[in-house]
Amino acid sequence: MQADTPSSPDDLTTGPASSPPAELDAELARQSLHLRPLSWGAPLRWIKLGFKDFVRAPGIGLFYGACFMAMGWALLKVFESAPAYTLALSAGFLLMGPFMCLGLYHASKQLEQGLKPDFGQSLLAWDTRTGTLAIFGFVLLVLEMIWGRASLIVFAVSFDGMPDFKGSLLALLNPENIDFIIAYVLVGAFFAGLIFAVTVISIPMILDRPTDAITAGLTSFKLVLTQPGVMLWWGFLLTLLVVAALLPWFAGLLVVGPITGHATWHAYREAVSYQDEPPPASQP
Repeated sequence: MQADTPSSPDDLTTGPASSPPAELDAELARQSLHLRPLSWGAPLRWIKLGFKDFVRAPGIGLFYGACFMAMGWALLKVFESAPAYTLALSAGFLLMGPFMCLGLYHASKQLEQGLKPDFGQSLLAWDTRTGTLAIFGFVLLVLEMIWGRASLIVFAVSFDGMPDFKGSLLALLNPENIDFIIAYVLVGAFFAGLIFAVTVISIPMILDRPTDAITAGLTSFKLVLTQPGVMLWWGFLLTLLVVAALLPWFAGLLVVGPITGHATWHAYREAVSYQDEPPPASQP
């Protein structure tokens, strides 16, 4: 008996086999992931695991910590010369932070696999996901531009012209400007919260799996919406650590920056589950 053959050439190109391998990988990753429930103690555990990764790869961590410290100095210079832009440009910590942490995520991934982290590979961690990261970065850049415009509007409505460095400090400390202070803080809190929700696990997810930018962003956003208490607690801890690190002339970022970067990798690994792998060691 003769084996069945396709009736037309079109039969050879229909079905899943006709999709490019990269699209198939992304689709499989999208279908197989789900979010795990997180305990209130999880954020503290992530920080502890992040500290362990920092100790195991201190050279890599200190390099990226120095980069964070340099970003802090740059932000201070911006505040001295253009204070109206400071709140918006502080989004650079939220915008550039996750991308700067790609090397830290890569190091944590190698440590998780029992490998020795390589500094050169950490610098090129973005190379395999260039397109997806570019799309994701563009979206975040648009959000930061909107944030900057909103901040300028608040300043323009509240004052006759843009205050200088000293004038901004006095304006923020003057109880008579309570309406301006509330509006300024609310604008910043809204955009900071939005960027946090979209990026909290998305960048490590893109690095770890062939995931498209939309799926990564929506998965991160869904995690925050479905488990707001734990994620707000995590965001509060990150804010507390970063603010404390800023006080000694940003020197604390030398250590706090890489620890929180490594911790974010463990947050992703514990929050996102795939059907083809067991739970990570960080999950009890």
